[in-house]
Amino acid sequence: MDKRKIEESIFKVLMIISAITIIVSLGLILGSILYKGLPSLSWEMISQTPKGGYYLGKEGGILNAIVGSVLLAFGATILAAIISFPIVIFINVYNRQNRWLANIIRLTFDILWGIPSIVYGAFGFTIMIFFGIKTSLLAGIVIVSLVVLPVIARAIDEVIKMIPQGLFDASYALGATRLETSLKVIARQASPGILTALLIAFGRAIGDAAAVLFTAGYTDYIPTSIFQSVATLPLAIFFQLGTPFPEVQARGYASALILTLVILVISIVARLLTRKYKKFKI
Repeated sequence: MDKRKIEESIFKVLMIISAITIIVSLGLILGSILYKGLPSLSWEMISQTPKGGYYLGKEGGILNAIVGSVLLAFGATILAAIISFPIVIFINVYNRQNRWLANIIRLTFDILWGIPSIVYGAFGFTIMIFFGIKTSLLAGIVIVSLVVLPVIARAIDEVIKMIPQGLFDASYALGATRLETSLKVIARQASPGILTALLIAFGRAIGDAAAVLFTAGYTDYIPTSIFQSVATLPLAIFFQLGTPFPEVQARGYASALILTLVILVISIVARLLTRKYKKFKI
């Protein structure tokens, strides 16, 4: 056996080991959460808000945290998409020839992506103290949108960069403006990637704890206004696992199971919708 075949065999073994490691790791995580959380999962837990003494082991549920997480993640994802999409269109359509500026913008997104969410939370907390703003759903949405903005922007940017230059040229040759090309050609071609980016960002937003700890606060009630504090699943998990009561800790694992299932559903839906919308590409 020559050297090339030996190297190829070694590399193949390493790839198999890596794949098995990833699958086993996911299985162990899901298995441990199911084992500890499933016995405490009940309809009461997901359909009721916390009653008095819930964190001491009394009755109630985490409906407030479930609804709060969905509201915050949805708002943050929409706000981040509204901000990021025009920027990505600018560097790929209106500023396509100026690579220097485009690279600076991409580097900025990469830096923002690498900043820990706790830093975003501290930044939001500082701004809130300066202006005398209380913790609220709106504050959480704004800060979490900064966390997921680079995720959406870089994902959409990579998708648009894969669109053939010929489609741009053909659109311009037919008399389309850059705005029409952006909305009718690029958006249609990149729709599967855009949709996937939004769902990934939603999953990131709904699972964030550090950024919302300082900005969104926590409450036992479902907010009726964006200016009220809001509970989230990650913080509910944190508070429940931090108690000395075994029953409440078990509910914490059940809450973790709910959050994990939500993220798994989002991942599956992203896959299915991506395959579906590929049919509508030019």
